[in-house]
Amino acid sequence: MSAFVTLPAATSHSLLGLKKKNTLFSYNNRNFKRDSRSWNFLQMSSSASSVDDVPDMGKRMFLNYVLLGGASLPILTMLGSYAYFFYPASRGGAGSGTIARDVLGREIKKKEFLETRKPGTHELAQGPKGDPYYLIVDEEGQLASYGLNAVCTHLGCVVPWNAGQNKFICPCHGSQYDRTGKVVRGPAPLSLALAHVDEDDDGNILFKDWKETDFRTGTNPWWK
Repeated sequence: MSAFVTLPAATSHSLLGLKKKNTLFSYNNRNFKRDSRSWNFLQMSSSASSVDDVPDMGKRMFLNYVLLGGASLPILTMLGSYAYFFYPASRGGAGSGTIARDVLGREIKKKEFLETRKPGTHELAQGPKGDPYYLIVDEEGQLASYGLNAVCTHLGCVVPWNAGQNKFICPCHGSQYDRTGKVVRGPAPLSLALAHVDEDDDGNILFKDWKETDFRTGTNPWWK
């Protein structure tokens, strides 16, 4: 004899609803797990892509060095050319002399210089160590055998030639020098420095160190 239990209608409907809920929950849970796996995969792909897009440190450093070198080259070239202008040009070995240059940095040819200058000319040129030196044309129209450093021996001003008074007069503190550069009025304590003036094989005017006795004072050169 089998027992057959009949549940009330309300209980049957409750069990049916619970079954449906469990089924729906299982379905949603499976979808959530699948979506989670998809999201994790997308995150890993995105992270991998981001890492691949960023260059490694070695490449970045290399590119920085290339950029720095490219920007520095023209600057260094410009600075080198600028410094070269102030470096006195010379020919031959030590003690061979310094080529005289005009205000534009061009070599001064002796023949051309004398053809275009009058007797009594005192003209500045770039000389030894980049200092300004006077080239002098004597009364016979010949280039004097000596040049004069134009830097005042008092405080270093450049001393102009005053043709009207036939002397050099410093505009800073009134020191005066005769036509040979010998000091005749202070406060400058010393005469203008001397340099030999010669001509090289190319016809350029050449300054050479003056190491002999100062012909104006009969003493050893103070600038030696």
